[in-house]
Amino acid sequence: MTIDITGRSASEIATDLRERIERGELAPGTLLPSVRTVAADLGVNRNTVVAAYRQLAQAGLVEARGRGGTRVADRTTVAQEGYTPDTVLRDVGTGNPDPALIPDPTSALVRSTRPVLYGEPVIDPGLEAWARDWMADQLAHDDLRITVTSGASDAIERLLAQALQRDDAVALEDPCFLSALHTVRTGGYRAIPVEVDADGMTVEGLRAALDAGVRAVIVTPRAHNPTGASLSAERAAALRDVLAAHPYVLVIEDDHFSLLSRAPLHSVIGSGQRRWARIRSMSKFLGPDTCLAVTASDPDTADGLAVRLTPGTTWVSHILQRMTHALVTDDAVRADIERAAVHYADRNAAFARALTVRGLPVAPGDGLNLWVPLPVPAATVRNDLMRRGWLVREGDPFFLSSGTSGSFLRLTVHDLDDTAARTLADDIAAAAGTRRPAAQGGRIDA
Repeated sequence: MTIDITGRSASEIATDLRERIERGELAPGTLLPSVRTVAADLGVNRNTVVAAYRQLAQAGLVEARGRGGTRVADRTTVAQEGYTPDTVLRDVGTGNPDPALIPDPTSALVRSTRPVLYGEPVIDPGLEAWARDWMADQLAHDDLRITVTSGASDAIERLLAQALQRDDAVALEDPCFLSALHTVRTGGYRAIPVEVDADGMTVEGLRAALDAGVRAVIVTPRAHNPTGASLSAERAAALRDVLAAHPYVLVIEDDHFSLLSRAPLHSVIGSGQRRWARIRSMSKFLGPDTCLAVTASDPDTADGLAVRLTPGTTWVSHILQRMTHALVTDDAVRADIERAAVHYADRNAAFARALTVRGLPVAPGDGLNLWVPLPVPAATVRNDLMRRGWLVREGDPFFLSSGTSGSFLRLTVHDLDDTAARTLADDIAAAAGTRRPAAQGGRIDA
């Protein structure tokens, strides 16, 4: 396809292309002519074309793909977590915690209502002191600073914005947590996929991403969403060794499952890392509506994060901060969180056994969900399950790379009773064409 671009200045060239994109003349994925070609055709300096393309990239209209050239950006919305609206099917793809296992905040709220005015410290002193001890696990940095944001996605967005420019490359796990993928794409950064295996982010994948020039790395140390993988001690050490040669790459550890995780934490943040952040959200154990996450980071990153907070909300509600502190320091609440952790792990392990005896081997991993490999296309299984009354989530939206290595479902089944769980396991096995067990009893894994 030949694109006859007009204009002599960067602004004129950018305006011409912007209007064509907005009119739909240039579809998502369309390859724009090289800078050299446009400059030669128009008789302008190459820097003029570079500036025009940069304007379009900053507006999110095009994206540079290195040797793949500059292409019209795909504006398709990334899939998100949560219930699917307007369905009568049983939704087992939500990624939600069980509402019955979220602690009641009523008594904590009663103790959290002192008015806070402009000019007061943005972090509640009690929460900050508690968080400093909580976040320091395995961090070889005595100068860590604490920041509070409106959830983990808010923290990631602001961390990237204070350190990167549009079109900078970010290493993401592949498959990837949907919220992180959405944040990177809407921020105008280039997502570089790093393969995940049973031990988490792979060493060779990270090395390749760093060689490709990534400016930030987002890694899930445990309970990776969607696969449930957690970093082994050996894998974390190997990743730290690779990152040691890149001390100024921003390393973001998203420890989203924290208090609920059954896996030990193995950090990738080494003592020589100069730019780093660890995020822990409260959404999995105190509920998504808590909208609060704690970030520990180096002082420079914390200062940059504070600058990014200033133009917006400036601080997270002190009512939420005090409520959170009251809950996480309450022995009865912590016991409830531990019971929830055991429940999620037990129910997922039981369902994994149920699928395994039906000819679909599944490793339960850690987290709220199960990652189920299939011997047939996921769309085939999804359609069959819809006819049987189930709504499941395919694995494809979690992958960055266009070609995946297999077919998967990501299931959220921890709130199913034994009867519903057996029925779902039977229906998945039937849809996938695998065998059923010879006998079915009262337990979920029968």
